[in-house]
Amino acid sequence: MRAVDIIIKKRDQQQLTKQEIDFFVQGFTKSEIPDYQVSAWAMAVLLNGMTEQETTDLTLAMANSGEMLNLSSIAPIVADKHSTGGVGDKTSLVVAPVVAACGLLIGKMSGRGLGFSGGTLDKLESIPGYRVNLSVDEFMKQLREIGIVLTGQSADLAPADGKLYALRDVTGTVPCIPLIASSVMSKKLAAGANVIVLDVKTGFGAFMINMEDAKKLARMMVAIGKLSDRQVRAVLSDMNQPLGEAVGNAMELHEAINTLQGHGPADFNEHCMVISSHLLQMGKKADTLEKGRELAEQILKSGNAWKKFRQLVEAQGGDVRVIDQPQLLPHANIIEPVLSQDSGYLSMVNAKTVAEAAILMGAGRAKKGDPIDYGVGVLVHCKVGDEIKRGKLLFTIHANDKKKLEQAKNILYSALQVQDSPCKPLPLFYDVIQ
Repeated sequence: MRAVDIIIKKRDQQQLTKQEIDFFVQGFTKSEIPDYQVSAWAMAVLLNGMTEQETTDLTLAMANSGEMLNLSSIAPIVADKHSTGGVGDKTSLVVAPVVAACGLLIGKMSGRGLGFSGGTLDKLESIPGYRVNLSVDEFMKQLREIGIVLTGQSADLAPADGKLYALRDVTGTVPCIPLIASSVMSKKLAAGANVIVLDVKTGFGAFMINMEDAKKLARMMVAIGKLSDRQVRAVLSDMNQPLGEAVGNAMELHEAINTLQGHGPADFNEHCMVISSHLLQMGKKADTLEKGRELAEQILKSGNAWKKFRQLVEAQGGDVRVIDQPQLLPHANIIEPVLSQDSGYLSMVNAKTVAEAAILMGAGRAKKGDPIDYGVGVLVHCKVGDEIKRGKLLFTIHANDKKKLEQAKNILYSALQVQDSPCKPLPLFYDVIQ
C-alpha cells in the first residue's frame, strides 16, 4: 500500500477502505508519510468529501493513534459535552457542575481559545493555581472520586488529530466538514465518554456561519457516534450575538459563578438548562427532557451545583477564595461605558465583531501561544430585538490600555445595526439532531 495511491483515489472521488485510512493515519502519526502528502490528501478530502463510513473510519483511526480511555470501571455511564466554539460561551462551567451534582459523571477535556472563539481552559486559568494539565491517571482518579473533571487534552489522546490540525491550519483545509467532525469526535471517543451532547453553533460568531453547513456537521458527528456505539445528540444553537453578557476570560468565569449562584443572565441560564436536560435524560437521570429540566433547575436552586464547582476547583489546585470572592479575579484598570448614538430597534449585535474588540484588548489569541490578559473584555447589555434610545448603555469595556480601548469602542459600534421598525429577538436554539 502506498500513500500516493490513497491520495489519487480520493482525488478521483472514490471511497477509501478502512484499511487504507488506517494505513494513512498510522503512517502520518509515525512520521512515515510526509507532511506534503498529508496536505495533498486533506485538500482532496476538502474538495471531494467523505461518506459517513469513511469519516467514522478516519475518526476511529485518529482515536486509536494514542491511548483510548475505558471508563466502564468507574461508572456504566459517563457524559461529555462539546461546543463547536462561540463568543461568550462559558456553558461548560455551569453545565458540568449541574449534571455532576445530579449524580451523572462528566469528564471533559477542553481546549483553548483561538481566533474569535473563546476557550474553556483560558477561563479556568483565570483562577490562580487551577491545573489544566492532568495526567490520564489523575483524570481517572478525580472522575472516580468527585464525578467531575475539566482539564486539557492529554498528549496521549488522539495524537494524530493534533498533527493533522496543525497542517490543516496552514494549508487552507480547516473548513472541511469530514475533517472537523473526525477531529472533534476522535478526541471525544478517546476520552471514553459514552453519552455526548454536541452544542453546534451557527451564525456570525460561529465557525459554521451557514445553517446548512452546521446541520451537515451535526449530522456527520451524530452518525459517527452511532457507528461507534456511543449515544450522541447534537443541539443547533444561535451564535449570531454573544451568549450571556460577558466576553472575556475572568469576566465570563464571574458570570458562570453568578449563574451557579442563581442570578445569571436569562439567555445564558436558559442555554445551560437546555443542555443539562439533554445530558440528564441521555444519562438516565431523568425519563424525559422535561424531568431533566426540573432536576437541573432544582439542583441549581439548592446550591449543590455551586458546591460541586467549588469541589472541582479545589480538586484541580485552584484558589477557592478567588471564586468565593470574584472581586479577587484578574480585573482591568480602565472601565468605560459605550452609549447608543441612535434610537430604534437593534437588528444585529454581531458576535464576531464583539469578540474582535475583546481580542484587540488582549482577551484572546491571534495565533497559538499568544499571551492572554485575563482581566479585559466586554459586557454586552443589549440583544437583538431590544428597543434603544440615544444615550442608552450598550456595552461596558474593561481594558488595560487607553488606546486599545478607543479602538475597541469603534469596533463595538460597528457590531450594531439599528432599524426604525420593531424586530423579533433571536432564538437560542434551532434544532436537535439525534
